[in-house]
Amino acid sequence: MTHLTPVPSGPEPEGTDRLPGLLARCARSDEGAFAELYDLTASRVFGLVRRVVRDPSHAEEVTQEVYLELWRHAAHFDPSRASAISWMFTIAHRRAVDRVRSASAANRRDIAYGHGHHEVEHDATSELVVDRLEATRVRSALDQLTTTQREAVDLAFFGGYTHTEVAALLDIPLGTAKTRIRDGLIRLRDALGVER
Repeated sequence: MTHLTPVPSGPEPEGTDRLPGLLARCARSDEGAFAELYDLTASRVFGLVRRVVRDPSHAEEVTQEVYLELWRHAAHFDPSRASAISWMFTIAHRRAVDRVRSASAANRRDIAYGHGHHEVEHDATSELVVDRLEATRVRSALDQLTTTQREAVDLAFFGGYTHTEVAALLDIPLGTAKTRIRDGLIRLRDALGVER
């Protein structure tokens, strides 16, 4: 059983003297006692939670969680350690702080994820211009090949044919097809200014 440090609760409201008995009855699953406990304390518990959590809808959720915990763990209340209202406020305060920490951690994770997965915007027009300039350079380099080199390179690299298939399509020996492709690639490399 975890020992809870009581949260200062200010002056005890009317009916607080009945809380230990109501908690004892809640521990025996007395729903009527739980309803009375709720009626006597809900506004003060919600007020405490609201001061910590700040967001009203989150404060309502946390308050519900507090009362669920009170229902489940009413048997853990020890009147020799704290007053009933202090014990309840301690649970409420702990739940509220947990919610704030959880929300803060989630926010940090979202921010970190956003920074790590930020897609860099690109200029589609600029990209298109660069692609067209590259295509123009490649066409210009292809124009510097001999007709036989261009045919062989075109079939091998743009047509996707193997050296053997290029030789068969051009009706030339395999060695000749390989030489035309190799010489064509060397000439392309030089025309495009690609380093060896």
